Amino acid sequence: MRLLTATFLVATGAALESGVPPQERPAVQNPAAVAMRVVDGVMVPDIAPLPTSVPIPPSNLNYQPKIDLGRQLFFDARLSKNDKVSCSYCHIPGAGFSDPHPTSLGIDDRLGPRQAPTVLNVGFNRFLFWDGRAGSLEEQALGPIQNPIEMGEDLGHLVGKLRKIEGYARQFRNVFGTNVTIQGISNAIAAFERTLISANSAFDRYMMGDKKAMNEAAVHGMELFRGKARCLLCHNGPSLTDNEFHNIGVPQTGPQKEDLGRYSVTRQERDKGAFKTPTLRSILDTAPYMHDGVFLTLEEVIDFLDKGGGPNPHLSPLIRPLGLTQEEKSDLIAFLEALSGAPLKIDVPALP
Repeated sequence: MRLLTATFLVATGAALESGVPPQERPAVQNPAAVAMRVVDGVMVPDIAPLPTSVPIPPSNLNYQPKIDLGRQLFFDARLSKNDKVSCSYCHIPGAGFSDPHPTSLGIDDRLGPRQAPTVLNVGFNRFLFWDGRAGSLEEQALGPIQNPIEMGEDLGHLVGKLRKIEGYARQFRNVFGTNVTIQGISNAIAAFERTLISANSAFDRYMMGDKKAMNEAAVHGMELFRGKARCLLCHNGPSLTDNEFHNIGVPQTGPQKEDLGRYSVTRQERDKGAFKTPTLRSILDTAPYMHDGVFLTLEEVIDFLDKGGGPNPHLSPLIRPLGLTQEEKSDLIAFLEALSGAPLKIDVPALP
């Protein structure tokens, strides 16, 4: 059983390479805004402090009543078919808004094929889900509600159910000028999710000039991250993700014998087994790691990447053995620890 207390304090925290096909080249986010860095002959955006504001689409402007409505919907299990599974059931505030299980459980304890990724800083993402099948938070918000394994609810039935709750009907009229609608549900949840920001980490403070914010091990780990360890090739920019998809040979575990990843969306052979690069912000809070939660610790992840990933016919050419020493691995961990954001206070709202 999962327990929710009234309040959570959450620690939140143009590639040019010979022989690398375009789909495997790290994406340039905005060279005018982010400094560029060369890693092993590849030019990528450097890591940087998080922007002070999240991009907000003009079709779904954020304002407090909408955010408050979205917060209620996020924590309301009545969005599921059996009235027992909410968004927060898998995106747990006390677990970095991710799921501590290797793969997530849905209605009637049905085991899903993938680990629920964090929703911290998702407002900066170009693609959502491990396979990138959603291009906006508004689109993403409706996916789990309809998924037969996750929340299993019919959207038409959900609208009717919420319209019978006077508190929701009144809020939708105040926020959107309409009764409860599918679009209103997705817009409100997306508006709330854009407020979930892991920022003001030791790394951010260090990059803004506070040279005492990170210790010597973390500073050395950051240089390894940008250099020998080659992490920057995929984990770059302010969000420490290129928002692209790579096959790094992750062992497949869980209920699926094979997960084709991005291929299920694009049907491009090159995308078989490729998954979206996750953010590394507040990474300590979001174990286990990878799309199937196969690695329980960051030490396991680093050992796996140090060996050059796993054998796979579609392995990304960006992945290769690193030859890291044990001290270098420890320093990388110290840097990853410095990516934890300031505590984020989240109140579980009273529901109508």
